[in-house]
Amino acid sequence: MIKVFKIGGNVVDNDEALSKFLDDFAAIEGDKVLIHGGGKLATRLARQLGIETKMIEGRRVTDRDTLDVCTMVYAGLINKRIVAALNARGCKALGLSGADAGVIPAHKRSPEPIDFGWVGDIDGDGVDHKFIRHLLEIGVTPVFCALTHDGQGNMLNTNADSVASGVAIACARFAPTQLVFCFEKDGVLVDINDPSSLIETIDKASFEQLKADGIIAAGMLPKVTGALNAVAQGVTEVVIKNSANISNTRGTTIR
Repeated sequence: MIKVFKIGGNVVDNDEALSKFLDDFAAIEGDKVLIHGGGKLATRLARQLGIETKMIEGRRVTDRDTLDVCTMVYAGLINKRIVAALNARGCKALGLSGADAGVIPAHKRSPEPIDFGWVGDIDGDGVDHKFIRHLLEIGVTPVFCALTHDGQGNMLNTNADSVASGVAIACARFAPTQLVFCFEKDGVLVDINDPSSLIETIDKASFEQLKADGIIAAGMLPKVTGALNAVAQGVTEVVIKNSANISNTRGTTIR
C-alpha cells in the first residue's frame, strides 16, 4: 500500500514536532509520499519584506509579491530543509512542486465571488500518476510543496490538503493508497480542547450530521470534505491524526 502523508504549518513550524515526524516517516517501509504546507513561515517572511498578508475566510490572498514569497518559502526553504533531513535519515527523498515535470496541473481560481489572486485549483484527475509511479518504482520518495502550475508559465498557490488529496487519488489509480493528514491534534474531536472526545470513524452520513451540529467547521471542514472526496475517487482510506503518532492506530478514519 502507498502511504501519502500531509503535514501542516503547525508541524513544519515546530522544530521538535517536525524532527519527530521525519524520524517516524523515514522509518516507514514501502512506498510513501509527503506533502507539506508552510503558511506561517511565509507570513513571517512577507512581514520582514514589507509585504502585507491578506486572509479571507482563513485563506491567503495571493498577489504577485505574495506568490513570490510562497514560491521561495514552500518550494525552496521548507521543501529543501525537509528533503535534506529525510536524506540524512536514509530516506531517498526528492523535493518537488506541482510545476516540476508538469506533475500537478491546475487552473487559476475564478475571481468570483472572491478574488484570491494567484490561487490554483487542481484539474480533476490531471495529476500525473505515471510520473509518481516511476519515482516510487526507482525507490524515490516524492516530497511535494503546496504549489501547482497553470501550464502557461504561472505558479499557483494551492491548498496543501487539496494537493495531498489529488496526489493520493492519482496513486490510487495504480495501487491501494492510504492518505494521512497529520497535525497537532489526535484527530477530529467533539471538543477541540478534550483529547478524549476523539471521533474514531466518519462516513458521509455522519459527516453531514457533525457539520450540522457545528462540530466539523472552520479549517476541519475542507479537510474532511477533501477526505471524503478522496475515498469516493478510489483512495482506500483517509486518516486524520497527530503528527507525533503516525506509527500507532489512534486517529479519525474517513471511510
